[in-house]
Amino acid sequence: MILKSKFLLPSALLLLSAGLADAQERRAWWSGDWYVSLGASVFSAPKYEGGSSNKLQWSPQISFGKQGPETRFSSRNDSASFSLYDQGAFRAGLTGRFIPKRDADTDSDLRGLKPVKWGVEVGAFGEVYPTDWLRARAELRQGIRAHAGLVADTAVDAYVDILPELRLSGGPRATWATEDYFETYYGVDQSESAASGLSTYNPGGGLKSVGAGAALTWQATPNITASSFVEYKRLQGPAADSSLVRERGDPNQWMIGVTASYRFNFTLN
Repeated sequence: MILKSKFLLPSALLLLSAGLADAQERRAWWSGDWYVSLGASVFSAPKYEGGSSNKLQWSPQISFGKQGPETRFSSRNDSASFSLYDQGAFRAGLTGRFIPKRDADTDSDLRGLKPVKWGVEVGAFGEVYPTDWLRARAELRQGIRAHAGLVADTAVDAYVDILPELRLSGGPRATWATEDYFETYYGVDQSESAASGLSTYNPGGGLKSVGAGAALTWQATPNITASSFVEYKRLQGPAADSSLVRERGDPNQWMIGVTASYRFNFTLN
């Protein structure tokens, strides 16, 4: 019996270890350490896309995903995101953005044009980190309610810590959209032309804008972040050629503002 016990004990420990390892492998996909980051931006931007005058506005900032070995770089341009895959130099998941309504109350330039309902854009994102100081991100979103088009955003950001808690970042941006999107925001049919005084315009799809942005971000605490930013974009193609932009607006679009966010960390088993 003594000899049997000597052999049975190591065997039981091995079986227990194998069982625990197998249980860990079978853990649900939601198990692990997660975070949700909530914040808001206050900024001066055109009253409507393509407009020539700015006003003070605000927008929420939301991000949700699994915690990695280190905090990922993020930009205020990123839509609300839910990370499904986060490994090394690549991250991907779901994304969404709220779209405010646009009508004559937004700006007198829009009188006579059909109002645009509020809505959302939902889709997916992917981002790569080819080095520890560079991130490239792309989003593809489908409009719901506000418009029926597809919108694709791309951005590349280089970043450097000029102080342990202070980071400088910036890089180029570009946006593409389909015909349905441009028709909603930049098209002018005959009835709208008669009511607004704008020339008729029937856009196609293509490149919407190119530009660049920069931000100075302060990591006040491990969970609190604040930053100031400036963004510039030049409308292109179907947007720049619109009679709304040519006759009343401006293809040069500037945005400047500040943002702050708080990161909540939690664990799901």
